[in-house]
Amino acid sequence: MTASKSTEELTRVVIRFAGDSGDGMQLTGDRFTQETADFGNDLSTLPNFPAEIRAPAGTLPGVSSFQIHFADYDILTPGDHPDVLVAMNPAALKANIDDLQAGGIAIVDAHEFTARNLKRVGYDSNPLEDGSLSNYRLHAIDLTGLTVGAVEEFGLSRKDASRAKNMFALGLVSWMFGRPIDGSITFLGKKFAGSPAIRDANIAALRTGYNFGETTESFAVSYVVKPAVIPSGRYRNVTGNTALSYGIVAAGQLSGLQVFLGAYPITPASDILHELSKHKAFGVTTFQAEDEIAGIGAALGASFGGALGVTTTSGPGLSLKGETLGLAVMLEIPLIVVDVQRGGPSTGLPTKTEQSDLLQAVNGRNGEAPLPVVAAQSPSDCFDAALEAARIAVTYRTPVILLSDGYLANGSEPWSLPDVETLPRIDPAFATVDPDAAFLPYSRDPQTLARPWAPPGVAGLEHRVGGLEKADGTGDISYDPANHDLMVRLRQAKIDGIAATIPEVEVDDPDGRAKILVIGWGSTYGPIGAGCRRARVAGHRIAQAHLRHLNPFPANLGEVLAAYERVIVPEMNLGQLRSLLRAKYLVDAEGYNAVRGMPFGAAELGKHFIELCIKEGE
Repeated sequence: MTASKSTEELTRVVIRFAGDSGDGMQLTGDRFTQETADFGNDLSTLPNFPAEIRAPAGTLPGVSSFQIHFADYDILTPGDHPDVLVAMNPAALKANIDDLQAGGIAIVDAHEFTARNLKRVGYDSNPLEDGSLSNYRLHAIDLTGLTVGAVEEFGLSRKDASRAKNMFALGLVSWMFGRPIDGSITFLGKKFAGSPAIRDANIAALRTGYNFGETTESFAVSYVVKPAVIPSGRYRNVTGNTALSYGIVAAGQLSGLQVFLGAYPITPASDILHELSKHKAFGVTTFQAEDEIAGIGAALGASFGGALGVTTTSGPGLSLKGETLGLAVMLEIPLIVVDVQRGGPSTGLPTKTEQSDLLQAVNGRNGEAPLPVVAAQSPSDCFDAALEAARIAVTYRTPVILLSDGYLANGSEPWSLPDVETLPRIDPAFATVDPDAAFLPYSRDPQTLARPWAPPGVAGLEHRVGGLEKADGTGDISYDPANHDLMVRLRQAKIDGIAATIPEVEVDDPDGRAKILVIGWGSTYGPIGAGCRRARVAGHRIAQAHLRHLNPFPANLGEVLAAYERVIVPEMNLGQLRSLLRAKYLVDAEGYNAVRGMPFGAAELGKHFIELCIKEGE
């Protein structure tokens, strides 16, 4: 007779699914995330996968993982160390076990721990038997064997049957944490609708895993993490790339412009192309170009023709687009360039995250070629950042670089759906014909310094375009030194003037008495915020500010920096924002830098902030 099981209530949990690239860990993590979102928890995710299309099976380079942090309160990061590790083979265990919390739960597919597989990853003995995992609550389960037995009736080969073991694991962990599996059953029914045997086998494996947790004596405790208390509204789980895509679609609708995306597939930006290609009904045209230069060239041509031109890329592609970006600066027409940053230089770390394109975005063109730079701070914020990039591009007739990164692009969190009626309109204000005056294509709006946007084909608005310097007002080709100096200064003044229409930087300084300010940009928002929380819980005073606008900076940024004795700038690079702040404001900003291809951990930053506070007597 099975002993009755108990239920333990938790406030937060971090789970990591890890296995071979072919084990379906990203799908497993995504389904658990959807279940958790449906349940109502706040959550944050961190997919992590190799760059190789198919690394050798069972090897350390081939390990793929998916981490989810969920809680009954507002959280900011995908968690530092998992409380639960699901490892599908020895490679997954070896690559991830050091991250598992002491006393954490390790669920391991014992079937894969053969002498051959152990030797392949450098194990001299079987860790499931030699006591090396004694610091953890180990559950060595024959996931493969149980799965094959559960789906035997569907007539699959053993190899195909064993592929459903990720669904067995999903069912087991879903039972452990009270996640509903109905949504996953519906998902599997649709995904494998054309292969009934595969569909039924995966559903059977999912249900068997759930029932295994409920009936086996190995798991005496299940856990409850109650739904988070969050503002009322309609929510959906969203990744950064999806939110950014929706922001671009919304920008088209809010401006009344057709959207044209010219893009060459590149990790981790490709999903934006995939998503936007689904939205032709909203006036979106997507063009998969033969290379990065063709992609931005087509987008710039679309903008010249009166559309909202967009191109997406990552760091290597942004390098290639530099010359055409300079042309866009000279033409002074709207263009959005999305850079989803990854580890570099060169091909670098294609599937890992980094923040090392900031200086390239601000300065990476020949000549004096200023343009605005905007950065998203979280997956859901990618929507708002895209709208802001579009507003600036259309209003000021300028290319805009929108910075995201791999962590934001692939990570997900709940997104409160906006009321579309309240979203601000974006007025393209196309040039009109004045019968009493000649059209001057480089005349300027006195407020924005933007030149007229005059798509071709309108009688009376004919004008010259090209990369050669333009004469003030007429737009004729000009080699006059004084005119060149004037135009360079006008283009710079136009970008500087954007600061008048962006919000002032806000500082989170609870009692207004902190001596230390931590300032960041982009995806460091969550880790910095979580680190500051830890420092405050420990009794210290520390202030936080975060920048969306990186060129130009908010108008009050200099005053904010001057108000603190120490300014700390955590970045996933070697100090690029720090360099910009020191150069512009002559502030002795200090960096905290890492380029590991992974986000900062909250505990890491919290420890550093606490040490700084102790030194300052805070």
